[in-house]
Amino acid sequence: MAADGKRVCVGVVGAPHGVRGEVRIKSYTAEPLDIAAYGPLTTENGRTVEILGARLAKTMVIAALKGVNDRSAVEALKNQRLYVDRDRMPAPEEDEWYHTDLIGLEVRDLGGETVGTVTTVQDFGGGDLLEIRLKGTPRTVFAPFTRAVVPTVDVAAGFLTIDPPEGLFDQETGPSDEDEDRNAQ
Repeated sequence: MAADGKRVCVGVVGAPHGVRGEVRIKSYTAEPLDIAAYGPLTTENGRTVEILGARLAKTMVIAALKGVNDRSAVEALKNQRLYVDRDRMPAPEEDEWYHTDLIGLEVRDLGGETVGTVTTVQDFGGGDLLEIRLKGTPRTVFAPFTRAVVPTVDVAAGFLTIDPPEGLFDQETGPSDEDEDRNAQ
């Protein structure tokens, strides 16, 4: 789930489903159908969206939305992110965090020195990765969000501690001359 100020993105509207105004929604909630339990949602442009009914179809939620009765009304919502106010979200369990709570945290090394800031949390299929903007540079790196790499998370204090894998913070270098020679052949 991504954050937008004090709102949390819980899904995104996809393509129409049929001709009666149903819509496909990519849900970012742990249980996809839970997106319907939050009550009215808002879009990026402030429109209120209310889910009247929802069912699961493979990985997508098929939903009927209040006031959306035909395919063209769905098209007007396509690709809109759906948000819920952060204070309407349940408290996370111990050792669990909402991505929105991690974004913006200061990243400290084991010695307590600030090395950067969490800019996003991504999952490309192998588990959560923290994208960290390194202090004093526009460069970012990805660190696995595991207990071994991130032993301490203190949202209230605004930081997390990282024990980076070897080479994570090393300056990236271009291809070696040998690599360039191979590519030229």
